[in-house]
Amino acid sequence: MPYYGFGIDMSYVILVLPCILLSLWASSNVNSTFKKYSRQFSSRGLTGAEAARRVLSAHGVGNVRIERVSGNLTDHFDPRTNVIRLSDNVFCNTSTAAIGVACHEAGHAVQYAQGYAPIKLRAAIIPVTNFGSRLAMPLILIGLLLAAFGNLSVLFIDLGIACFGLSLVFQLVTLPVEFNASNRALRAIADSNLLTEDEQAGARKTLRAAALTYVAATAVAFAQLLRLILLFGRRRDD
Repeated sequence: MPYYGFGIDMSYVILVLPCILLSLWASSNVNSTFKKYSRQFSSRGLTGAEAARRVLSAHGVGNVRIERVSGNLTDHFDPRTNVIRLSDNVFCNTSTAAIGVACHEAGHAVQYAQGYAPIKLRAAIIPVTNFGSRLAMPLILIGLLLAAFGNLSVLFIDLGIACFGLSLVFQLVTLPVEFNASNRALRAIADSNLLTEDEQAGARKTLRAAALTYVAATAVAFAQLLRLILLFGRRRDD
């Protein structure tokens, strides 16, 4: 496989760039989808915060606080403090998009409360994956600087690639966590009649668009890891 042509890293162009473009599209798509369904309001008049609280109550989870956080689509559940933080456009908004996002975050809280295995695994590996991702490129750089030392150089490069691979592991574990939270949210919305059947489509499309951002992030991590393996495997052969 040619790696350079006209001074351009072709492995990056062929493997990584398409995934980055997919990621950019997914990010733009989730913003436009959220904006679209932020104009479709719930006939029941529930706010995002109220919908999240109903999902928690339906699952017997009563020790979770719901707070407002600044920003756009900065919604998240913090398991360390047991707090759902909803952005300005979600917390007091009655749109189908806001209710979908709020219920998704409530789904994460329910996952923790019920001991959902993938989210416990993700929480456990976060420190390792963060540490490994920070070490990856420095280790590879050290390996390149030690090129004259043969096996020692290969060792550092392989360690760097392995550390980078932890970011892909994290993304792979994240996928079922996010899909499951969205599925829980949509089931809760339907079972608790938080939205009418017609309105549920807005929440569903918003969560589907959000899910694509995680798929794109996984694709980027995989492509970058594959590029490193091919690039340095070729160097080793040379």
